[in-house]
Amino acid sequence: MKFIVSSSYLLKQLQVLGGVINNSNTLPILDNFLFELEHSKLTVSASDLETTMASTLEVESDSEGSVAIPAKLLLETLKTFPEQPLTFVIEDNNTIEISSNHGKYALAYASADDFPKAISLDSPSTTTLGADILATAISKTIFAAGNDDLRPVMSGVFFQFSTESLTFVATDAHKLVKYSRTDVTANETAEFIMPKKPLNLLKGILAGSDEDVTIEYNDSNAKFSFENSVLICRLIDGKYPNYEAVIPKENPNQLTISRNQFLNSVRRVSIFSNKTTHQIRLKIAGAELNISAEDVDYSNKAEERLTCDYQGDDMQIGFNSRFLSEMLSNLNAEDIQLEMSMPNRAGILTPIDGLDEGETVTMLVMPVMLNS
Repeated sequence: MKFIVSSSYLLKQLQVLGGVINNSNTLPILDNFLFELEHSKLTVSASDLETTMASTLEVESDSEGSVAIPAKLLLETLKTFPEQPLTFVIEDNNTIEISSNHGKYALAYASADDFPKAISLDSPSTTTLGADILATAISKTIFAAGNDDLRPVMSGVFFQFSTESLTFVATDAHKLVKYSRTDVTANETAEFIMPKKPLNLLKGILAGSDEDVTIEYNDSNAKFSFENSVLICRLIDGKYPNYEAVIPKENPNQLTISRNQFLNSVRRVSIFSNKTTHQIRLKIAGAELNISAEDVDYSNKAEERLTCDYQGDDMQIGFNSRFLSEMLSNLNAEDIQLEMSMPNRAGILTPIDGLDEGETVTMLVMPVMLNS
């Protein structure tokens, strides 16, 4: 087995695949990349058993074969090379030899037969959407997903496909984000929960791409195919909570304000808040929004006044400043609207502008109890 490939082209593909490999694996074979050569087509795969990703590269070769090559060693070596052709040759003494313009490097390989086989999906449903749309949907929602191992369904992003729209939801019970597109639809209704790790990988690869992604899914797995890559992952098992039930419908108090001004103010004032609760207080009356925070233990306090457009009764409501600033930073609108009903009911944050046709984002943040 022998092939020639450009060093930077190979490195670029392997760095993406390297994101699949865990730092500590129970199975040593998972520390390797699987190389499968079929003449001028080289398919490289990486897996952690839950997620498997494969990319197909064009190489110069007229041979066939497959080997598992240590990922860390190969990546570290490739990073040091300037752009040049590299020749890979399988030697008899169970090593693979890489020849560059300057030298030769031999690394021991493992048998390709030990590498876990990628799952094939039986009779899946299929939906196709733009890579950029999927990347946006992931980045708009993934930050709101939980990290609680006791509630695994909330540690992923809920994909809800229908013939009218595609909806993506994430929540950790303190905050919730619902991102919908009516300009993209599926052929049939389907729901599944995607884990965070494969979504983060996809977000990084697909951002800014104008390709299409084909998503195939059944009850237990999902497969994403785009350009020259395929990602297959196991879905999170379980029923997603009824998120519609927690979104308050009647919100008579509506605040409209510049997103940047509000975000900067929340960030500044929160420096003076209690370090465990991160609590800030919003006091709204007329066209004035008063943002304050206090850390009684250290006698720190801050207060800022902003002008805003407000319709509703005067009210005071407390929020966790970290959740609020995280949500505001994930919107790219000039102005945002915060809708509230009562100080003990969730606030709804929506962008007023900056959205594409058919795109809606609804963010929900739970209030915190104010110490009077």
